[in-house]
Amino acid sequence: MTVDRRTVLRTTARLATLTATGGLAAACGAAPDGPAPEPSSFAARPQPSHLSTAGPGASGLPEDAGSASASASPSPTAPSPAPPLAASTPVEVVNGPRDRPQVTLTFHGQGDPAVATAILQAAEQRGARLTVLAVGSWLDQQPQMAERILSGGHELGNHTQNHLDISTMSPDRAHAEIAQCAERLQRLTGSIGRWFRPSAAQFANPMVRTQAKLVGYDHCLSFDVDPRDYSDPGAEVVQRRVLNAVTGGSVVALHMGHRGTVDALPGILDGLAARGLHAVTASQLCS
Repeated sequence: MTVDRRTVLRTTARLATLTATGGLAAACGAAPDGPAPEPSSFAARPQPSHLSTAGPGASGLPEDAGSASASASPSPTAPSPAPPLAASTPVEVVNGPRDRPQVTLTFHGQGDPAVATAILQAAEQRGARLTVLAVGSWLDQQPQMAERILSGGHELGNHTQNHLDISTMSPDRAHAEIAQCAERLQRLTGSIGRWFRPSAAQFANPMVRTQAKLVGYDHCLSFDVDPRDYSDPGAEVVQRRVLNAVTGGSVVALHMGHRGTVDALPGILDGLAARGLHAVTASQLCS
């Protein structure tokens, strides 16, 4: 009997989602029925520090000048206590276990499909796996990219339908932005994906997290390294910014629609390998 390729992809994605829910909750340190912690590293595992969520400076991004202070990892000082979140609020992950030789390269899924494909190919040539947070309107225009991403061993998540400033929206509108992208993912792959990342924000505010939970996302995915490749500073700058800031467990924010990111990626992956670090999906980092 001949098995349709898309059927296999949908079945694999559906099984992965079903088996991952409990494991991810445990790895992120949140009991399934208990209150979720503030954005942090995976609290169930021993960690040297948690990352502050006080604002954009929490990413730990160095300036271009290669000074010692610029390339230092985030401060081990614990953040100020945050107000407790409701039990229905999903965990927001900023980085993975610092004692693992793994990092996650996450990509904003949008832009020229040829550029996106070149990024996937560059990763696959070096055995790396990526997490792509897709914009729903991009999937409407380029539906073939969903299968291409999954067939390469990467994973797909939700980055809202239109990539607007979700933090300023009403709850109903924010819910629609998340739900519409989830519907595209479900239709194309058989799963809404494990991860939601807010648009136009590093961190999801409580309203956005609540709406993400209502759509079906138990985990929001933030990041601790942001090379600002979307500003097109050039491949050398993107590569230097990533490698100056990255450490074990880092979650790096990158963008598919930029040629400079394609050109930077081989050097980034080679630089990670030279440090004994390997790029894995967010779900693999969290397992």
